[in-house]
Amino acid sequence: MENIIKFTVNDLTKYTAQRSGEIKFGERILTVPKDVSITDYLKTCEAKFVLLGIPEDIGVRANFGRPGTASAWESAIKSIVNLQHNKFNKGSNLLILGKIDVTEAMKQADTIDAKTIEGRKALSELVEKIDKDVAHIVCLIIQAGKFPIIIGGGHNNAYGNIKGTALAKAKPVNVINFDAHTDFRQLEGRHSGNGFSYAFEEGFLKKYFIFGLHENYTSKGVMENIKKHSDTIKFNTYEQISVRKEKSFSEEKVFALSFISDDPFGIEIDLDALPNVASSAITPSGFSIEKARQFIHYFGQHKHAAYLHLCEGAPELDNEKTNHVTGKLIAYLLSDFMKAKTEHHH
Repeated sequence: MENIIKFTVNDLTKYTAQRSGEIKFGERILTVPKDVSITDYLKTCEAKFVLLGIPEDIGVRANFGRPGTASAWESAIKSIVNLQHNKFNKGSNLLILGKIDVTEAMKQADTIDAKTIEGRKALSELVEKIDKDVAHIVCLIIQAGKFPIIIGGGHNNAYGNIKGTALAKAKPVNVINFDAHTDFRQLEGRHSGNGFSYAFEEGFLKKYFIFGLHENYTSKGVMENIKKHSDTIKFNTYEQISVRKEKSFSEEKVFALSFISDDPFGIEIDLDALPNVASSAITPSGFSIEKARQFIHYFGQHKHAAYLHLCEGAPELDNEKTNHVTGKLIAYLLSDFMKAKTEHHH
């Protein structure tokens, strides 16, 4: 059985703020009925998009980051169910599957000290368990002909997304990663900084494009490693585009798409690339949210775009008055992806 806590009709009702004269997403969103298996329902339901949550920050802890990414799922759900169901976007096109059951793993992680060698090893083992669940469920969703939208968690979950997509497509897949970091660090046990290097090493990831790297936070060692694979790994930096203006945002999108679009590809969005968004590695400088939305629209409308992953958001690290904003941002990005995928035939 899938290691998943199913989202229910009760959950929908709990989060949806009904208003007379309006139809909210939550009044139209699908959930897997009580006695129906996830696999069967995925095959038969109308919705094209399937929402999956991974409310963990174990990979972040194993990478010496600030915990808090576990809170993004709940925050995002509250915003998503209260979107308006209208001609631009329909709630009935979305199935909320639920969240991967990380309860036990998160409890264990709380007792582990990441600063010790044993502690990091223990955290990595927990990450590997979650990897298996993510890969399994993403694979099921794609095999059913649907588009997974995954809300992390840390960026460690890119590994499971890539593996699950590759297994469903029975071949290695490509990825575009909108990120301040490469997450291509050494293979030293799984954590949020090496999801892509592990997926590459194990043959699930074929071509990898990192969009808008921050030059200040990419180590020399990682740059040298990427250079060794310059035929299959390409990147541009935020500074090249937005500071020095050596490259243009729109031309780089075209170039990146031409590099990855010959095979199925995933769209990875690390919210720490956006300025002042509460995340485990918050940045004061980065692409605007409009740019991120244009990015998702541009890549999402390609027929080979297989999934969207929105990760590293950590609303609980924000102050109490504004901590709902991260969830609202995730809802915007999710709706841009849904629209891009459903509109391209007009």
